[in-house]
This record gives sequence, C-alpha cells and structure tokens, in this order.
Amino acid sequence: MAERQVTVKSEVGLHARPAATFVQTAAKASLDVTIAKGSGTPVNAKSILSVLSLDVREGDTVVIRAEGEGADELLDALAGIASAP
Repeated sequence: MAERQVTVKSEVGLHARPAATFVQTAAKASLDVTIAKGSGTPVNAKSILSVLSLDVREGDTVVIRAEGEGADELLDALAGIASAP
C-alpha cells in the first residue's frame, strides 16, 4: 500500500477546479484510490461527491492511498494536484 500525506494549498481546498482534476486523474487509474481528511475515514477518490464530502480547506492535511502497480506514480500526481496553490 502506497501513501502520501499532503497539505492542501488551494485557497478553496478541493472544492473548486482542483477537485475535478484530482478525480479525473484518479479515475483513469485501474487501481483503487482513497483519500481521507487527516486520520478520518477514507473515501473513494474516484468520486467527485466523495471527495467534496471531505470538506477540505486550505491548510488541511489529506492522506491519499493506493495499492498496485503504478501506485507511487499516481499518488505523486495526485499529491501535486492537491498541493497546488
């Protein structure tokens, strides 16, 4: 299981455009991807409604997890999206 802890830097967290880009990137992967706010319950990162339900704001920390071939590369890309200003 690969994991990344990311501090969200977008002014509106994952509520605006970053959320759509994040979910589109996760959805292209053949492996399961989850995202959680801090140590909260992980949700499906391929679902825009699940991601938005986390209510992530600027400065919050999220944990992204994936397992399988290519997980590290995928998580690097998702971490970059979530931490982009």
